[in-house]
Amino acid sequence: MHDFLKACDSVVDEANTKSLATLMNMPPVSLLQRANANYDGAWFNVKHLYALLLQTNDMRPLAALAGEFGYSIVKKAEPIPLDIHEALGRATLEFAEVTVETHSAMADGRVDQVERARILKEIAHAEEALAQLKASVKVA
Repeated sequence: MHDFLKACDSVVDEANTKSLATLMNMPPVSLLQRANANYDGAWFNVKHLYALLLQTNDMRPLAALAGEFGYSIVKKAEPIPLDIHEALGRATLEFAEVTVETHSAMADGRVDQVERARILKEIAHAEEALAQLKASVKVA
């Protein structure tokens, strides 16, 4: 917990504490006290953490919290928007490949381990294509 509070403390110290506290809807003194890693009464709850991450876009507290449980965080790569027609064509093609792979696998009435892996791979491709279509629609 100390690493988490230390990370929160660092983010608060490096920010303009007064404006950050205003954005987080609390007095600056309260924010400084809650994020103080050296204060035994420091209490940073989930709402505070969410507001801190949202207002600062600094993920050190989240990384520290994940690290205390043996995890790490990795920023997800956003899909690159394409022309909508191109993105739609790609999504349609990928969904067709899911359909063909699933149909082929079920020809004998069962799906074995290798066929399951192929289907899941095609589903992952279709999900990526749909995410790219979504990104393309958002910027259009």
